[in-house]
Amino acid sequence: MKAAIITGASVGIGREAAALFLADNYRVFNLSRRECPLPGIDNLACDLSSPDSVNRAVATLQQSLQGADHIALVHNASQMLKDSCDACDSDSLRLVMETNVVAINSLNQGILPIMQQGSSILYVGSTLSEKAVSASFSYVVSKHAQLGMMRATCQDLMGKGIHTALVCPGFTDTEMLRTHIGTDPEVEGIIAGMNSFNRLVQPIEIAELIHWAHNHPVINGAVLHANLGQRES
Repeated sequence: MKAAIITGASVGIGREAAALFLADNYRVFNLSRRECPLPGIDNLACDLSSPDSVNRAVATLQQSLQGADHIALVHNASQMLKDSCDACDSDSLRLVMETNVVAINSLNQGILPIMQQGSSILYVGSTLSEKAVSASFSYVVSKHAQLGMMRATCQDLMGKGIHTALVCPGFTDTEMLRTHIGTDPEVEGIIAGMNSFNRLVQPIEIAELIHWAHNHPVINGAVLHANLGQRES
């Protein structure tokens, strides 16, 4: 049995990735508060901001994945708030870090013991894993942390046949982005104009890269930029 565990596979990049793994004869698990509408998905109701909820999902996965030949663990879900360094209370920061960093660690700790050679741990970061913009303080902090987690994961798993990478999408047409920037065509045009193709990245484009990265361990430890060539000025 081949299995893919994808957080936030109910919409956007996660849902597109789930479809690709399903087509490749994987048993696909969605860890999310909402169900993935695709037929054939194993939906595990999971609130990534709740340690108890994550632990219950891990226990179910440990039972379900015994004997799996290899596993793709895709850390796709994230929480994004509009905040800044001078207007982000510690409780809000803690909540974002719980979802975007701590839950990832809990899943890794629970699934790594049953991972065989050929498995992967893939982090879906962001352009903001390596730089910053205003009004996204806690998100930027958490995405920088994911970069460090990926690099440390690579080093700690040397010789075990399990590879990792950080996929860094540019501005992608997802529910989360729309919540953050709204639906004003003028705003969308400004965002789209920040790359050389003058459009938003599509979720399927990132999903295809995730699927490819799982099947190509040569990229172990790599940061994979997927942003259509962002303008630097």
